[in-house]
Amino acid sequence: MATPRLRRALLTGLGALLLLVTTVAGVGCHAFSAPVYRGPKSDHFDGERFHNLEPRHTRMSFLEWQMNRERGPWADWTEAPPGPPPPRRVARGEVRVTFINHATTLLQLDGVNVLTDPIWSERCSPVSFAGPKRVRPPGIRFEDLPPIDAVILSHNHYDHMDVPTLKRLVAQFPNARFFAGLGNKAFLESKGISPVTELDWWQEARLTPEVKLVSTPSQHFSNRGLDDGNGTLWTSYVLQGPSGVTFFAGDTGYGQQFRKVRERFGPVRLAVLPIGAYKPAAFMEVIHVSPGEAVQASVDLEAKVSVPMHYGTFNLGDDGQEEPVTELRKAIDARPEERKPQWWVLGFGEGRNVP
Repeated sequence: MATPRLRRALLTGLGALLLLVTTVAGVGCHAFSAPVYRGPKSDHFDGERFHNLEPRHTRMSFLEWQMNRERGPWADWTEAPPGPPPPRRVARGEVRVTFINHATTLLQLDGVNVLTDPIWSERCSPVSFAGPKRVRPPGIRFEDLPPIDAVILSHNHYDHMDVPTLKRLVAQFPNARFFAGLGNKAFLESKGISPVTELDWWQEARLTPEVKLVSTPSQHFSNRGLDDGNGTLWTSYVLQGPSGVTFFAGDTGYGQQFRKVRERFGPVRLAVLPIGAYKPAAFMEVIHVSPGEAVQASVDLEAKVSVPMHYGTFNLGDDGQEEPVTELRKAIDARPEERKPQWWVLGFGEGRNVP
């Protein structure tokens, strides 16, 4: 049995440890958190926080998931040579897509080069020494990028809004413009990233006289720290020009938003849709589409061609490294032949012109 002196020492030590943990957590909470949006209320903003148009709740808490994880297989590292440098531009009326890694794609259309959710960093984390680490190199070397006109950011999670990469883009492409959902401008500009245009759902911005960018709804959430949850807007995007309609989903759960995009803009020529980090469904289904749901989304959009992303780079869920693509192919094969959507599973660094 512990003596009174030992008990006092243990309690003192425990108190000091708790104070240290609380202090670090508090500092981290404010140091990592982003400024939150302030503005008029809307159907997806209550005056303080944003919310989804189809509110849902997970069937499993984050803690329950972490305590009962059943991880699929991932390699420690997958070495692969980079793909060839993309063309400098494509002509008016043409569309080309290059899959780089995770949610990073290069969309080239109507003479405009657009980069989505760019990340070239080793980790997607608030710190450089811990957090999810990439398991393969980016499919395109940063030095091989063509001139970038616009960078579109779907939300502020670390695997989609990677500050070190964004700073490199500012330095490399001083004429590039950055686009994000409401509330993200203050954080980005505080990091030296500009010019930034904020967009609410269904708002648009002109990239050229002929090409417009439109923010469209998605089913997700936002935060960078512990006290900024849903303080900035998450979004998907439509690019519309002489080449037709290109859709980038960002990070999203399944919902009516895909059909609404189709109703407003017509059939989509190219859809870039996420397929990974979908397990366990009890936790992930609210915020991430499964491969089967991604296939249904491509049908909802009436997409001529769909390209998967958000897989095989960072181990963020319980699905394995190759599992999302395997399940995607199963979901496509399960559909009737006359209603089978066209999907291109591009290699990392592979680019193709869209017919």
